[in-house]
Amino acid sequence: MKSIPAICLTKCIHQDIVQKVQQKMPDTASTHRMADFYKLISDSTRVRILWALSESEMCVCDICALMEMKQSAVSQQLKNLKQSRIVQNRRKGKVVYYALVDDHIRKLMDLGMAHVKESSKNRRSF
Repeated sequence: MKSIPAICLTKCIHQDIVQKVQQKMPDTASTHRMADFYKLISDSTRVRILWALSESEMCVCDICALMEMKQSAVSQQLKNLKQSRIVQNRRKGKVVYYALVDDHIRKLMDLGMAHVKESSKNRRSF
């Protein structure tokens, strides 16, 4: 393990804690990919699309009707989500249906919404 520079004002580094946490830290490439993932879902339009797709497989026209958006705008968002391997599609005749790649995204959506609701309750109590 490389030495940790003393940058804390108190000059008190708990080396055992630092080493324990350092062993569990993901590698830099993984943290960059994770940050990119969160940037991708940081847009409220994409969050709404993901929420819709977590409820049901949908075609672009269905998503446009649900979100009251133009097809070009929805298609662009779906393209970004598909390139990031969050959304997949399948063709049935002339219609292309979109769905979440796996259930991890739905779980993240549920956790995020639970956090938002919980923090909203806590904020009112101050």
